[in-house]
Parts: sequence; structure tokens; C-alpha cells
Amino acid sequence: MLNQTRPAPLRSPLLDRLAPEGIRHGYFTRPGGVSSGLYGSLNTGTGSADDQALVAENRRRIAEWMGVAPDRLLTAWQIHSPDVVVVREPFAGERPKVDALVTDRPGIAVGASSADCGPVLFADPNARVVGAAHAGWKGAFTGILENTISAMEGLGARRENIVAVLGPSISAANYEVGPEFIDRFMVANPANERYFQPSEKSGHAMFDLNRYTVDRLSAAGVEADALYRCTYAEEDLFFSYRRATHRSEPDYGRHVSAIVLERN
Repeated sequence: MLNQTRPAPLRSPLLDRLAPEGIRHGYFTRPGGVSSGLYGSLNTGTGSADDQALVAENRRRIAEWMGVAPDRLLTAWQIHSPDVVVVREPFAGERPKVDALVTDRPGIAVGASSADCGPVLFADPNARVVGAAHAGWKGAFTGILENTISAMEGLGARRENIVAVLGPSISAANYEVGPEFIDRFMVANPANERYFQPSEKSGHAMFDLNRYTVDRLSAAGVEADALYRCTYAEEDLFFSYRRATHRSEPDYGRHVSAIVLERN
């Protein structure tokens, strides 16, 4: 599949319903790019050690698929924060250090970068507002999902009209966490126990980031779903930070998941 010459992103049935409204989205996978080795082939990681000319070409291919100019495919400098910004034009200078972008401007594709963390795409077709959030455990735990919804409301969206879909991320079967991680969630809310299952290692557990993310989105009052595709397990399709770490590999590729308003 890595010999594929053009991106062929995964799509959500919920978000595909909005295509007639001029809302286009894609959860981009590994095939369809020009990078090689650890980065084969559609690596979009500007923070990776990959040749940045190849990264730029990969991002250009994604922008082309999204129907925008390369400088209008926007991703943030992600820092695992709960912070969101509104974007209405290409970045001037350094990218903002936040973990979600929202826009009401046609022709601006907002995206989230990921390699196990959860990329979440949002859309309100009535208000014509879209967003993209990078939701790893820390971002989801500290409010990135709810803050993205609030930022969209600031542009006129109504949460009961928002669709939010979690893209490929690490599954519970491959996400073992330690006692401090578990304690943090249990102190915050004892009901979080349902997101943990015992692992083979004493004091550790398997954490269901997918379910946790979808439940928080639903609790926030939006229509939520997930693709339920595991970045760790499906190596042909996805990069994975944790898989690379377990193999002692020096680096890993990154994906982009993006959404755009194609027209007014």
C-alpha cells in the first residue's frame, strides 16, 4: 500500500453526510506520499527528522486533495494543551502553540496532527463552522474537546447541530498505562473506572482513549462517533509513536486529519 501515489484518506459516514453542504474532510493515512523508511510514505510531521522538502510535498498532496492551496492547510504547534484558536487566514510566522483550530472561512482547511493521539474533526453545517482538535489523553482530560465546541459557538455554531468524529487513534488493546495515570483519572471522577481494564502487569491497566473521547463529546451535547481504527495495530496504514517507542526506533511519522468549508 505504501507504493500508492496519491492520498486516499479514511472518511466518516457522519461527516460524509455533510458533503452536499460543501464540507469536505479526510483522515489521512500512511500511503500516498513521497517519504521513505520510518516515514513511508505520507509523513506530514514538520517536527520529525524526515527531509522537510518531502514533508512539504506530502502536505501539498493533502492540500490538493482537500481542494486548498498548500498555505491554507493549517495545523498548530501542538503541545497537549486545552487551548484553541480561531483561524481565518494562513499563519504569518510561527504557528500557534495550541491543540485545536476552528474557522468559519471557506478555503481554510484546519487539521490535527497525530500518531496515536486522537484527531477529532467537528462541523456545524448550519452555522458553517468547522474545527479540528488533537486529543491525546492529556488534552481530552483537560478540556480540549469542550473548548473546541465553545470556540465554535463563539462563531455562531450551536452544539446540538455539531457533529464530531474521532479518527484513528491507539486502541485500549494496545494502550497500557501505569498507576499514576489511573489515579489521576480516578481522583477526577470515580466513574472513569469504566475506561480501564486490568493488564497483565500488576498495578497497570489498559486505557480506552476512544471510548473516553467519544463519551466526553457526547456529554458536551454534540453528535459524536469514532472510526475505531487502531494506529498501533494497523502498521500498513498508520504511524504510531508507541509502536516506534516499543521498537526503539529513533523517530516516527505523523498524520494529518483535516476538514474544510469548500464554499459559502
